[in-house]
Amino acid sequence: MMRTLITFVLALFALLAHAAPSDEVFAKLAEDDSDSRIEAITALAADGSEESLKLLDALANDALAITAEGQLVILGDTEARDAKTGALLDRYPEYADAIYLNNRVRGALQGAMAASRVKSPDRAVRLAAANQLREDANEAMLPMLESALDTEQDKAVRAALILATAKINIAADDSGRRRKAAENLGESADASVKFMLGDLLKQNEDGSFAEPDEAVRAAAKASIEQIDRRLAMADVANTIFSGISLGSILMLAALGLAITYGVMGVINMAHGELLMVGAYATFVVQSLFRSYLPEYADLYVLAAVPAAFFIAAIVGMIMERTVIRWLYGRTLETLLATWGLSLILIQGARVIFGPQNQEVANPSWMSGGVEVFANVVLPWNRIVIIAFAGFVLLLVWLMMQKTRLGMFVRAVTQNRAMAGCVGVPTARIDTLAFGIGAGIAGLGGCALSQVANVGPAMGQGYIVDSFMVVVLGGVGQLAGAVTAAMGLGLMTKFLEGWSGAVVAKILVLVFIIVFIQKRPQGLFAVKGRFVED
Repeated sequence: MMRTLITFVLALFALLAHAAPSDEVFAKLAEDDSDSRIEAITALAADGSEESLKLLDALANDALAITAEGQLVILGDTEARDAKTGALLDRYPEYADAIYLNNRVRGALQGAMAASRVKSPDRAVRLAAANQLREDANEAMLPMLESALDTEQDKAVRAALILATAKINIAADDSGRRRKAAENLGESADASVKFMLGDLLKQNEDGSFAEPDEAVRAAAKASIEQIDRRLAMADVANTIFSGISLGSILMLAALGLAITYGVMGVINMAHGELLMVGAYATFVVQSLFRSYLPEYADLYVLAAVPAAFFIAAIVGMIMERTVIRWLYGRTLETLLATWGLSLILIQGARVIFGPQNQEVANPSWMSGGVEVFANVVLPWNRIVIIAFAGFVLLLVWLMMQKTRLGMFVRAVTQNRAMAGCVGVPTARIDTLAFGIGAGIAGLGGCALSQVANVGPAMGQGYIVDSFMVVVLGGVGQLAGAVTAAMGLGLMTKFLEGWSGAVVAKILVLVFIIVFIQKRPQGLFAVKGRFVED
């Protein structure tokens, strides 16, 4: 008895597994009429059985054909099968005409293929299918979409499915379905949904509304307000992140300048070119990895960081030893001399690397981004740069506060004459401080190479901003540099969204001029006898 029951169950499963679409579907596929074929395609997608999916695949790959006898067959490279039964044909048909798909039928087929994939175990496949169905779904696919929606747990896929089903229901004859769809669309953060909901609120020429039901119009209006709030929040979040990202780059550019300007009082007009040196060092390391260690190409950034620091530091110390040292206390001459050095460095880069920009590609682990919520995607390269800026800031703070060198630098910054009297080697401290400041600028160039083009003049755009950060934050003050960099980054990005980049730059400059008039020492003043005098 038990054996008979098991045999019956297995036979039932086998029958269900080979369940084929109806003859009506095959007949419509064979008709030379676009509407009939679209109906058949929609029925296959709604059926969702294994046989139906095979037929859709064959249709999409131009493998579904009609023989001279009117038989539907699936053609392979060397064999052919009956489309209804799946049976292998005795011989390959001499004549078989592939079913022609015009653009309209092919569009319906793509939508049907997407509908058949909304229950795929692969999350990426489901998301791609759901996003396509936002445009191609129709009434016949609604049961399949609602079934998928009941079991879908992924937030992004679920949002796309809600949008697809709502787009179908918004055009339904039943006002209850339209109202529910209008309410569901309020969960979207897609700006295009606003236009669809806005159509419901439009008035005809006779003064009547396009949507006759007042409850549906009220739901549409409420949903538009929800979407507007969500878009505004996303815009603010994107602006804040962009401001922090810009602030982190400004901080890297200004940290070194805060040290050198604070210790020596030198207005180093070549500081931007030290960023350029760090960026070109990164380019060279990347080229070496591509040539000699291609299997480790994604790790070139890890080697580029120390290379950028030491090469920029060496260049900075050479500048200090050969030119700047002889001009201490002569501000105007120092300014002109460092400007000349910046021109030499720019021309040197042009001679060595050429005038064109060089490509520095992000490693694969820094590509792409993370979606925090709808319409807010944070790029990995900028996230890494923000974290890197924080790491460099920590190292500089430790160096300044916990090491003997840092103590000497702080002593020279506060009172050079007194520091020299108690045995601090001020000349050596000047060289080391200039080298460290230049090295930090090189790190800034390494970070900048991941988000901007590497070229001979790339540092020119950051020298003014770096000085603005140092002046606003307070000379020689790390906390001031950090606060000023982040503040200027955020202010710039918010003003750019309101007035454009050029006007924003002018407004920031005017703000700093007014601020310095009221507080010449900057946000954080250095406490010491030298300053007080």
